Amino acid sequence: MRFRHPDGTVVHLAYCTNVHPAETLDGVLAQLRDHCEPVRRRLGRDRLGIGLWLAKDAARSLDTDPSALRALRAELDRRGLEVVTLNGFPYEGFGAEEVKYRVYRPDWADGERLEHTTALARVLAGLLPDDVTEGTVSTLPLGWRTTWDAGRDETARNALRTLAERLDALAELTGRSVRVGLEPEPGCTVETTADALAPLGAVGHPRIGVCVDTCHLATSFEDPRAALDALAAAGVPVVKSQLSAALHAEHPHLPAVREALTAFDEPRFLHQTRTLTADGLRGTDDLGEALGGAALPDGTPWRAHFHVPLHAAPTQPLTSTLPVLKAALTRLVGGARPLTRHLEVETYTWQALPPELRPRARPQLADGIAAELALARDLLTDLGLKELP
Repeated sequence: MRFRHPDGTVVHLAYCTNVHPAETLDGVLAQLRDHCEPVRRRLGRDRLGIGLWLAKDAARSLDTDPSALRALRAELDRRGLEVVTLNGFPYEGFGAEEVKYRVYRPDWADGERLEHTTALARVLAGLLPDDVTEGTVSTLPLGWRTTWDAGRDETARNALRTLAERLDALAELTGRSVRVGLEPEPGCTVETTADALAPLGAVGHPRIGVCVDTCHLATSFEDPRAALDALAAAGVPVVKSQLSAALHAEHPHLPAVREALTAFDEPRFLHQTRTLTADGLRGTDDLGEALGGAALPDGTPWRAHFHVPLHAAPTQPLTSTLPVLKAALTRLVGGARPLTRHLEVETYTWQALPPELRPRARPQLADGIAAELALARDLLTDLGLKELP
C-alpha cells in the first residue's frame, strides 16, 4: 500500500511474511498464493506491499539463480504484490517449535551474517518495482548480549563497514539503493535506540541505520519522540519502522494479572519482559522468568516482548502498547517531512497467542492481517497522508 505524504514523498506500508514460516523458495511462492493475495483481496486493493522474510536457503536460491529471481518477481506482479523491504533478522528456523535464542544466530561477528545480508540486498534490488529505486532490509542488532565482548564488537563493526561498501557497489551497478537497519531489541547488544548510536556512529555510513520496531521501543519503555529526536540529532537514519504492539500489564502484582500473563507464556518465542522502576529499567529474558518468582519487581507496570495484534488488544486486565505505536508513527511520518518511507506491520505471533485467540484457519488469519493493515492505513490517513491507488 502506498501513501502520499503532504511533502510529496511516497510512504510504503507492508506486512511482514515471517508470520507465514517458509524456508524454501517453493514455500515463499506458496505464501503469496495462500496468504498474501487473499489479504490483498480482503482490503480491496489492486496492489499490496509485503515485507518478505527470506530464510537462508530461499535467499541463496534467489541470489544464485537469476531465472528464479525473475520468476518470483513475475509471480509478485501476477498476484498484485510488491516488495520494497525485507526482514533479514531471522536466518532460518523461524517456524520451528522452539525459536527462543536461536533467532540471534548467526550474529554480526559471524561472517555468515554479512554474506546472508549481502545476498538479501542483491535479491531486493531485483525485486523492487520498476518505479521504486530504494529498498530496505532490517537485521538483528549485532548479537545477543551474553555472548558479546570487545573482540566480537570490533568484528561486527568491520562487517557493517564491509556491508556499506557492498551496498555502495550494488547501487552503482543496479541504480537501486538498498539500506540496512539494525533493529534494537531487548536483551541484545543494541537493546535501545540509544544503544545504536555508538556502533552506527563508528560505521558512519548513510546506508546503515536503524529499524525502529515499536513493540521493542515500548518494551524498553523508550519515549518515542525522545528516541527518534536523538537519532535525528545524531544523523542516524531510520531506515524502516516495524509497526507492532507489546503486551502491557499495568498492575502485575495482582493475582488476576499474573494469571492473564501466564496464558502468553508460550514455549516458541522469547518474550523479554521489562519494568521501569525508580532505579531504572529492570528485566528478564523471558516472561516465564518474570512470573516465576521475585526476578522482576511488580510495583510498576510490566511490558513483554509479545507482538499482539494491532487491532485487537488483549482483554482486561491486560492491554497493548498501541498508544506507543501511535506516538511513534506521529513522529515518523506526521511532521513536515517523513523520517522514514518504509513501514511494516509485523505481528508474527498469531499462532503463539493463547489458544482462544488464535486464528483457526487461513481465512481467519487473513482477516486478522487485513484488519491490522486497515488500522495502520487509518492512522496514516489521520496524519494527513493520502492513500494512493
